[in-house]
Amino acid sequence: MQTQLIYHSPLGNIRLTAEDNALTEAAFDVPATLPQSPTPFLESVCRCLDTYFNGKAPETTPLLRPAGTPFQLRIWRLAQQIPFGCTATYGMLAQEAAREMGIPKMSAQAVGGAMKRNPIAIFIPCHRVVGANGKLGGYFGNDRRKIDLLTLEGQDMRGFRF
Repeated sequence: MQTQLIYHSPLGNIRLTAEDNALTEAAFDVPATLPQSPTPFLESVCRCLDTYFNGKAPETTPLLRPAGTPFQLRIWRLAQQIPFGCTATYGMLAQEAAREMGIPKMSAQAVGGAMKRNPIAIFIPCHRVVGANGKLGGYFGNDRRKIDLLTLEGQDMRGFRF
């Protein structure tokens, strides 16, 4: 059974959707499509987000169950390995995915395409993935929000540009 709750963050509302005590969606600025259901699981997700928006890495991450292709799931798993307060480039993730898949190389654009379809903001931290040339790249939440999330995590934004 799906449950939903709207989390009111300093950067906008986040629709949290869960199924069987796993988070399937965390989407900025999307209205609820189900009645609000403050289950114990979703309340624990809100506590993680409270910690995050207070500038700290949550001690635990809720169980995530994003829907995606096997390639997207691989890229999102790699993105989850980027520590709080750090960034990685699209190319770095492409190189690691290619290594895991046993292929000679993969395009950074393919990684960007997977990131664009990330259904679980913040917990799958696509905001931490940037261009090798210092460009921040896009963010489905909006470019200003990507800057705000990186700043919240303590990133020095002087070396980045759009």
